[in-house]
Amino acid sequence: QVQLVESGGGLVQAGGSLRLSCVASGSIRDMTMSWYRQADGKQLDLVAFTSNDGRIYYEEVVEGRFMISRDNGKNTVSLQMNNLKAEDTAVYYCHAERPFTGEVSWGQGTLVTVSS
Repeated sequence: QVQLVESGGGLVQAGGSLRLSCVASGSIRDMTMSWYRQADGKQLDLVAFTSNDGRIYYEEVVEGRFMISRDNGKNTVSLQMNNLKAEDTAVYYCHAERPFTGEVSWGQGTLVTVSS
C-alpha cells in the first residue's frame, strides 16, 4: 500500500491560483489517482481523478478552472487550481486506488483557504 503526502495548500485571495502536489511512496503507474475535498461541516466530494488508462474526470463546479495531471515517473499527481473561489475552501485529500484489488490509500490532507 502506497503512502501519500500532499503539499501546496495555503491561503489565497479569490481569483488566485494554487498548485497541490501529492507524492506516493511507490509506483502509481497502475493506479487511479484522485483529489477529494471536504469543506467544514460538509461531505467529502470527489474533485477530479486521472485513471491509469488515461481517463480524466472533473467535478462540474471546478471544470475549466482546475487541472489534474500525473507524472508516473515521479509517482506524483498534481492539481492546478485557478480562479479560486471562496467556496473552494476545504481540506484537499489525495487518494490512490489500484483497480480490482481493493487497495486504497489516502493522504493526510492539505488545507486550502480562499479569502473573498
